[in-house]
Amino acid sequence: MGKLKDKVAVITGGSTGIGLASAKLFALEGAKVFITGRRQAELDAAVKSIGSLATGIRGDISDPTDIDALYEVVGAQNQKIDVLFANAGGGSFRPLQAIDEAHYTATFDTNVKGTLFTVQKALPLLQDGASIILTGSTAGSTGIPSFSVYSASKAAIRSFARSWILELAPRGIRVNVLAPGSTSTPGWHELTPTSEANEQMQEMVRSTTPLGRLAEPKEIAQVALFLASIDSSYVNGIELFADGGSAQV
Repeated sequence: MGKLKDKVAVITGGSTGIGLASAKLFALEGAKVFITGRRQAELDAAVKSIGSLATGIRGDISDPTDIDALYEVVGAQNQKIDVLFANAGGGSFRPLQAIDEAHYTATFDTNVKGTLFTVQKALPLLQDGASIILTGSTAGSTGIPSFSVYSASKAAIRSFARSWILELAPRGIRVNVLAPGSTSTPGWHELTPTSEANEQMQEMVRSTTPLGRLAEPKEIAQVALFLASIDSSYVNGIELFADGGSAQV
């Protein structure tokens, strides 16, 4: 008897990293899982690794028409959503003097606009009492050189949760932010252009994180499962840091 038995979960950005680890865990706990990803080959591989409870829908959440297509698939199967994990996002380093409009737009279109419309367009399909999980970041509350646009986008995610719990209160829908620290995902490692730079970034994380290491995606997925399940039935509007202590000191 899994914690999400007979539940329906939608996870954006579910083809790699934290999203994929969460989809695998949610399915293991009994949920029917719909995942999105931008690259078809990776999406197909993810669905195969999750198993028969998974459905993949290719799309980019920065495009509202792709979000519509996601919910058309869910609705066509007469599914109501119990868990919405608005996880898709991304960013890149850019020092202040080098930030241009394209960099700003790409980051905010995915992280802010994409999250907004992922949640808004899900409302007709969400069960009363559903759990919404938004992926934030320690970067939303700490300063990181050359990461200001990404950090600002994640601060916006935290603000969304505070407002949405009030708007969705009549339906008993909970909204919480999951803020991972540095996690060993393909996206995290792709932030640096060379293996040497990557090792330097890993060493910086090890030296500034009390637990002395990066997280594994499954460790963040376990926190997502808590927020998705009845175990967190009275948890609402929080920012839950899964960061090894890095943003706490």
